[in-house]
Amino acid sequence: MKHIADGTILNNGITMPWFGLGTYKAEGEEVAKAVTTALELGYRSIDTAAVYGNEEEVGRSIAASGVARDELFVTTKVWNDDQGFDTTLSAFETSSRKLGLDVIDLYLIHWPGQSKYKETWRALERLYAEGRVRAIGVSNFQIHHLQELMKESTIVPAVNQVELHPRFIQKELHAFCSEHQIQIEAWAPLMKGRLQENELLQSIAKKHGKTVAQVILRWEMQQGIVIIPKSVTSSRIKENSEIFDFELSAEELGSISGLDAGERIGSDPDKLLF
Repeated sequence: MKHIADGTILNNGITMPWFGLGTYKAEGEEVAKAVTTALELGYRSIDTAAVYGNEEEVGRSIAASGVARDELFVTTKVWNDDQGFDTTLSAFETSSRKLGLDVIDLYLIHWPGQSKYKETWRALERLYAEGRVRAIGVSNFQIHHLQELMKESTIVPAVNQVELHPRFIQKELHAFCSEHQIQIEAWAPLMKGRLQENELLQSIAKKHGKTVAQVILRWEMQQGIVIIPKSVTSSRIKENSEIFDFELSAEELGSISGLDAGERIGSDPDKLLF
């Protein structure tokens, strides 16, 4: 049975926790308190991004936590407006300063866009070679984006962070990433609470004495997906982490996967052009 601090081995040999805290749309004292609570509960992975506007608060909470730096895994992302070689290097320095960290564990390209992501990736490769980041990856990349990137790059992305939940399981993308040793990580793993009333999930949750959210998170983790549920509520942060004391059967996993309807709640990467 996995533990909250256990992780998956990325394609460059470093360990990334299976479970972490997402901080999208959480700012100020709210996000600072959420990160503090999560670290106290045993979370060791925190996910942020330049565009979230909360890197300073995240960094301060990490510094005040007393948790050893080598026990933590911190992810941030370069925003669309900063894509390009030189601008990405500059954006990284800003994120590093705000977080108060000389080395970032995982640095991601936030969205593929139309044209600059290859230049941006060259900058990430430079940062990796210089030891400023422990791993580099992408977010919201489709199969064709990954294929284009890998044609001209020397490093295969370690992670692809994408929208993934029972209504949008990304089966083909997941298979492609597994084939190329790219770790899939789910954002919006709970579909922003829109599955709470689903009868199948309620039935499975009742059987295990768990909540619908816990069942969804367990379903993802058992499929080898890294998860970063976002919450700023202490009780929910605790609830989300309590998924390491039960297992779903193969039949239950299959029935949850059967909820897939290709239903996005976020932007389509092929339509978000910049």
